[in-house]
Amino acid sequence: MHNHPIIVQKYGGACLETPAKIRAVAGNLADLHRRGHRVVAIVSAMGKTTDELVKMAYQVSPNPNRRELDMLLTTGERISMSLMSMALSDFGVPAISFTGSQAGVMTDESHSSARILDVRPIRVREELDRGRIVVLAGFQGVNPVTKEITTLGRGGSDTTAVAMAAALKAERCEIIKEVDGVCSADPRIVANSKPLRQLDFASLSEMCFWGAKVLHFRSVELAQSQNVPLVLKQLGSAEHSTQVMREVIGMESGRVLAVNSMARIEHVEIDSTDLNQGFEKFAQHLKQNGLSWPQLLASAFTAGKTRIMMTSDSESLDTLLRTLEGSKDLRQQRETLSSVSLTCFGGVSSDLPFKAIQILKYHGIVADKFVLSPHSVNLIIPAERREAAVKALHSLI
Repeated sequence: MHNHPIIVQKYGGACLETPAKIRAVAGNLADLHRRGHRVVAIVSAMGKTTDELVKMAYQVSPNPNRRELDMLLTTGERISMSLMSMALSDFGVPAISFTGSQAGVMTDESHSSARILDVRPIRVREELDRGRIVVLAGFQGVNPVTKEITTLGRGGSDTTAVAMAAALKAERCEIIKEVDGVCSADPRIVANSKPLRQLDFASLSEMCFWGAKVLHFRSVELAQSQNVPLVLKQLGSAEHSTQVMREVIGMESGRVLAVNSMARIEHVEIDSTDLNQGFEKFAQHLKQNGLSWPQLLASAFTAGKTRIMMTSDSESLDTLLRTLEGSKDLRQQRETLSSVSLTCFGGVSSDLPFKAIQILKYHGIVADKFVLSPHSVNLIIPAERREAAVKALHSLI
């Protein structure tokens, strides 16, 4: 098996929701193995297991210790990996499961949002060369200095898959989901959303940063920097896929590609003399309360106040807002908002923000502000109008 090509496949929680689904995935992996590939399968926790574990943690503690939360959450992927390995053995295929630390995924010391520093897949290579399928727990690693177990944050299994594919010099990294590759909008919101068969890394990274659930944006950037061939495939349907490429020939500059959204955006206001002091106070508050950094979207300073616009998962945002209640200098600034984003081929056309605002106005939606990036127009809107805004702006595609 030593010279056979390596394929890394990552399976999301929806693909592994039940024992029957795990057996179905195991059958697919066994077929791939029998066709002469060396196979590494990265697995997420089954179904909504991670959400249920987080909920349980907050039931026993309103502000759970981040180290212990990581210890709890990593059990979800360990259940998936061991069940998958059992199912593969039942199919007559030799398999072995590894945690992130056993697989050599080295991270920094940040709990709940660690970043991968290095991958040392010594045991993974040894088992592949022995002819085994290697099943890895996604979303987790270990800090080589402290020896503490860490998690990579929501969507971290995607990053595990790309990092492992890069370290193993895999032929390709396939992200397997229950949906038809990448679409022009969330099919649950826009029924007539269109599948996108080819995407460049820059556009996909932008889409994922601004709310597309198909991949974590960090994994897209890692795939681009490490030159990892990336494919997003629908479970059980080889022809339904999205190929991610460095560039897509024939792009029309300014053509709208996709509409995505973030359900929840919060604003924190900080008493400060300037922007720097505002961020220093915010960083100190996070550290004192054992909180990880949210995803920052924008910031401004006016009249002795630093304002930071941010998003994260709901549990993290709820915890952050609760800690603000006891703070003298930090407070929630305003009501929860949402975002809706237009990502474009080859860069944003100059008049797109105006067009988008006009369409929203026609549907009775008033944008609070917009944030421009090279490939996207990102409008901040009332949370209760998010789905209506996505449907309205999809008319630009």
